[in-house]
Amino acid sequence: MEFLCYHRDRPGSATLRDELIEDHWSYMDEYATRMIARGPTFADDGETPSGSLHIVDLPDPAAARAFAFDEPNQQAGVYRDVLLRRWHNTLGRTMWDFPGGPTGGNRYLVLGFGSGRPAEIVMPSDKDELIAYGPLLSDDGATWLGTAVLLRAPDRAAARAVLVPERYAAVEVHDWEFGGRR
Repeated sequence: MEFLCYHRDRPGSATLRDELIEDHWSYMDEYATRMIARGPTFADDGETPSGSLHIVDLPDPAAARAFAFDEPNQQAGVYRDVLLRRWHNTLGRTMWDFPGGPTGGNRYLVLGFGSGRPAEIVMPSDKDELIAYGPLLSDDGATWLGTAVLLRAPDRAAARAVLVPERYAAVEVHDWEFGGRR
């Protein structure tokens, strides 16, 4: 089962995040073979970390909760909240398979949160710019809760346009970059 885990940083936690970077990476190393995508998000200034995204293949919702809540930054109070949802890898690949590679251009995490009837998951015609794409689902996989996209786009407006806004209660766009050990 695939899960999307997005930890949002607590304001003022950047120093603590920096102090725990090795602990974070060591923890994530344990899941390296199960990762579909990972990486930090950034505030509007493009430099201040605002969160940490991981899309990972795990056996069940209990394992996903353990992954999310045992993470060292979560344990230490770096994060203010966690979005944890089942996810379906519509593209069937990892971020490392993205033809555009890890550098060049602007990268974004786009989260569309559903309300009421499920939005049709209609992939954009230009799949070459998609890094990861899929629905956010309930733990049992039966209820559509939204859509998550990682993509390369010229700007935030173009990134937001990948989801049809009127099909969602809310859409968030976050600056994002490929993660992992440097």
